[in-house]
This record gives sequence, structure tokens and C-alpha cells, in this order.
Amino acid sequence: MKTFAVINQKGGTGKTTVSINLSARLAELGKKTLLVDIDPQGNATSGSGVEKWHIGGGTYDVLFDREVANCLIYSLVGGYWVLSANMELAGAEIELAGEQLWQCRLRDALATVRDDFDFILIDCPPSLGVLTVNALVAADSVLIPMQCEYFAMEGLSDLAETVRRLRTGWNPSLHVAGIVRSMLDRRNLLSRSISDELQRHFGEKLFSAAVHRNVRVAEAPSHSLPVLTYAPRSSGAKGYRQLGDEFLERFA
Repeated sequence: MKTFAVINQKGGTGKTTVSINLSARLAELGKKTLLVDIDPQGNATSGSGVEKWHIGGGTYDVLFDREVANCLIYSLVGGYWVLSANMELAGAEIELAGEQLWQCRLRDALATVRDDFDFILIDCPPSLGVLTVNALVAADSVLIPMQCEYFAMEGLSDLAETVRRLRTGWNPSLHVAGIVRSMLDRRNLLSRSISDELQRHFGEKLFSAAVHRNVRVAEAPSHSLPVLTYAPRSSGAKGYRQLGDEFLERFA
């Protein structure tokens, strides 16, 4: 198990922040890591210190048969490799829909570099469309960042149904590897209540390490840096180090 789709179809759950900082922590721990940005917004790209409008080749290109190895960019600020994205990728939703075996494009592309990396994390769009299906077919498993809010809980059933459908067809081995509580606010009664409910419902699937609300985590993307680089001594960076350590303990 080495390829993880980081996904939640609800926006604002901290999905991209988890993707960036988990990649950075795995790199700190000496693991060669690839972060694949398959979200047309390109936030995982820019948050890794990569200029998304001057990339020369990225996820869009590899979906249409360009060699992955020729499109990878090393993030100097994060210590991991990036397959980048920008709004050009939005056109792939329409262009791929008429292609045969469009669901397998990303899987087949990543197969050429899969053995070169210890871990591959795919940052998905906040939707369950063509690009996300490509990510789920390419992945071994699913990592779900969740805000401890009611509507975030409500969307889990839709995601679970999508995973179930793909297991019956394109990716029989796909499963949920874990759930990460992001932007947790222990001072908030509702947040604590939903956190406890997640623990009861998902048990060992729920990571013990939770990422709490922290101003440094919120500031880091505006500087195009992981929080581990931007504010390495902050409580947010500490939370992501704990998450990365637990992740490696589970899946190394």
C-alpha cells in the first residue's frame, strides 16, 4: 500500500493542507514522496512552492500520454516531488469523458514511476467527478480529512458509496485507510461531540493524531510553504509531525 487518494467531496475540510504537510513530514522522515495535484485549483502545487503557471507539464499532460518522469518538479521547500496542476486541468473533465478507459488514465501513468517512490499522495478536487474517479482508480486506498462539523459527517455516506461502486468494478482492492480530523477545535462542544462520534463509529480507522485549528497553518499557504517549513515550532507543525509519524507507523 503506497498510493493514497486524499479526498473529501466537501470543500474546506483541510484536504490540501493535509496532503502538503503529510508529504513534507514523510520527506522529513526520509521517505521519497510524490504529491500528485489533480485539483484544477492547483492549491497543492502552489502550497508546495511551485509556480503553477510555469510548470512545463503536469497532471493534465500525463492524463493525455505524456511521460510522468518528464513532468515531475522537486519542491525545495517541502523536500518531496510534485506532479503539478492548474486550471488547464479543468478541461480534462470534458476531454476525458469521451475517451475509452478514461477511468484508468492516471493509474496507467503513475505505474511508470510507482516503484521510484515510497509514498504517492493524490490531492483530489472537492467533487466526485472524472478527475476524482481517476484518482480513486489509481489509489490503493483512501485517506479522508474531516472537519468536525455536521455537514462534513453528512458527506461521508456519499464518499463511501463511491468507494463501494469502484470496488465492484475498476478497483476491487480500494478501501478507506484512515480518517484524519482536521481543523479540530477542542473548545467547541459540537467539534468535540463529532470527534467522539467519529471515534465510536470508525475506531481504528480514525487517526489518533488530530490537526487543531492554528493560525500558522492558515498562514502558510499564502507564503507557498508547508507549515513544517513556515513555522516548524508551531502547534500546527507539531500536529502534522504527529500525524506523519502515525501514518508511517501504520503503512510503512
